[in-house]
Amino acid sequence: MTTDFAPSSEDHIPAYTPDDIPRPSSDDLRSRIPGWGADLDPADRPSYPKLDFRPDLTGAHWRFPERQPDPGQRERSIEHRFLTPVFGTAQPLRGLSGSIRRLAYARYSEGRMAHWLLLIAGDRVDTFGSTLRSFASSRPDNLIAETGIMAELKGHPIASRFGQNRTDWKHHPMDPVIVLGPWVLAGWAAVSLARRVLR
Repeated sequence: MTTDFAPSSEDHIPAYTPDDIPRPSSDDLRSRIPGWGADLDPADRPSYPKLDFRPDLTGAHWRFPERQPDPGQRERSIEHRFLTPVFGTAQPLRGLSGSIRRLAYARYSEGRMAHWLLLIAGDRVDTFGSTLRSFASSRPDNLIAETGIMAELKGHPIASRFGQNRTDWKHHPMDPVIVLGPWVLAGWAAVSLARRVLR
């Protein structure tokens, strides 16, 4: 493994290196994308004048970072030519939620809503599965405590909601539906399935 690894491809666009990537001209982009270039003037940028990229001051002792061994199971966005040089391995994907997340990375760009909706769906499936697995353990999840209702009963629950200019009071009536709704639906589905089996 070397530190001067330079990825090659047909288009020769560098990836994860200090080289600048070729890009269309400002006139071309402005003609194709409405509103493009609105922040061309540095004075219009919130980061100006703090944003001052100096490649010679990064402190990096390599042109391309040493690559972490790829186990072949790490997901990668389709925008990237290859896996980033460093990546996490602490939470490997597994089960149905892992399949949903892999689909999001394999098929949809990060600029597509479908990519993020699938990741959210995978997260919800993982959460639901973890809760079900906890019921088979000696310390199941405390669904009542996880809703936060016990904390709501402390610290002046009524007075803290009125006359305080809180913006979250509007969704309070929806909270029980959002929290309990999935469990009510799951219970109804389980009872319906049990009735059909018994018949």
